[in-house]
Formats: sequence, structure tokens, C-alpha cells
Amino acid sequence: MSNTAYTGAELLAVAHEMADAARAAILPFFRQTDLVADNKLDGGFDPVTAADRAGERAMRAVLAAKRPDDGILGEEYGTQDGTSGLVWVLDPIDGTRGFISGTPTWGVLIACSDDNGPVLGVIDQPYIGERFVGGFGTAEVQGPHGVIPFKTKQNSELSQAILFTTFPEVGTEIEAAAFRKVSEQVQLTRFGMDCYAYGLVATGQVDLVIEAGLNAYDIQGPIGVIEAAGGIVTDWQGKPAHMGGRVLAAANPDIHAKALAILKGIE
Repeated sequence: MSNTAYTGAELLAVAHEMADAARAAILPFFRQTDLVADNKLDGGFDPVTAADRAGERAMRAVLAAKRPDDGILGEEYGTQDGTSGLVWVLDPIDGTRGFISGTPTWGVLIACSDDNGPVLGVIDQPYIGERFVGGFGTAEVQGPHGVIPFKTKQNSELSQAILFTTFPEVGTEIEAAAFRKVSEQVQLTRFGMDCYAYGLVATGQVDLVIEAGLNAYDIQGPIGVIEAAGGIVTDWQGKPAHMGGRVLAAANPDIHAKALAILKGIE
């Protein structure tokens, strides 16, 4: 493993360049009625489009030029080994189902990670023009209203909490039952926001996101953003979640502990 030197500012600049490149590659496909979605899943529906592939190729091109020694883990084109000790984890369109439906809740996910997990994260929503960025002392959203620093909510009561997940079924029947136990105690439960819900945790709008069946590229970008804003992301046993699986993202340690106490009971 190389000890290639880097600064946080350099990595953040590369992340922004990648997000810009992905925006330019993906947006021409959005809300085009002739866009074809191929199904990657036998017995279900897991769509991928030319926009997904174009977005990841654009980000990989930036890395080839700016960070050729870093590794890459991407949803569409797999793993590329590196020598620097850093790995860029890429999901060009998190929420392809939303993308092909025309909803602006999908996003480009970028993380830069070392052996311990993400050191920075980006959630970019190209159509709205919002970019949530966290890492190396940065915790901000860039959007139509300028650049705004963010931090997570300090509410610690489940009875006052807002909870999000993407799919009403959450995962398996057992996982769905565990989710419902938390949902029954919160003030408001909402569905279908994909990665955008994690951005709302970071900006102090949402208290909890609970999901299951995630991959590393689904969650590493959100982890970087949420942790930079003061939140916490673990699996349902309180362990690191950067490799995916069952995920609990919370605005603060207090409300995380209360939701975790419920989820830990799952077999």
C-alpha cells in the first residue's frame, strides 16, 4: 500500500469535479420518455439505464486523470484496485426507479473511504441543483439558495421524530416488522425518498432513516455527509454500516440509541 499524500481540500475538490461530471452526463437523460431501463434482477425489478452507466464513466474519467492511484468501487462497473489506501465508492444514480419515474429524489452518491470507512461523502441531486457535502470540516449544502452550513436535529424523543425509508416493505418480513415497531412510536413516517432522505437527516429536517438490503455504494456517501453534520449511521446492531446491509441513520446519539434498542431485537 502506498502512503500517497493528500489533503482534505484536494479530495473535496476532486469529489466536486466528479459530481459536476456526473451531472453533465446524467441530466440529458432525465424525463426523456424514450429512455430504456434494463432489468438487472431475476424475479424482481432493479433497473439500470444509459444514464447510470454514463454517470459512472464520467466520474471514473475524473479519477483516472486526478487520482489514478486510488481504488474504485462502483455500482455499474465494479472494482478497480488502487495503491493509495483510498477507495472511491460511487453510485451514479441512487434511486433509478425514481429516475425513470421522473421524480427528483434520486441522486449521485460519492464517498472517499479508507480502511475505517468514509472520510468524505457527497449526495448530489442534479435536477434540483442541490449538493450535500460532508468531510474534512465541511458540512454544507450547495443549492439554489447558496451555500448553507448544516447540522442534524437534536430531538431525542421518538414520539416527535420523523422517520424515512425507501420501500414500504423495507426488506424481509422480519425486517419490515422491526421497522414497523419503530414506525409505531414516531410522529411521522414517510416513504420513497431514496438517498435524498439522508440529505434531509444531515440538514436537520429528518430524525431517522431505516433501511435494509443496502450495498456499500448505497450508504457510504450518506455516511460521510451525515457524520460530518453530527449524526450517526450504524447497522441494526450498532456496528459499522459502511459495507451495507441493514442501516440505521440517526440525527444524534440519543435518538439513535432509542431506535437501535427496538431494532436490536430482530433475529
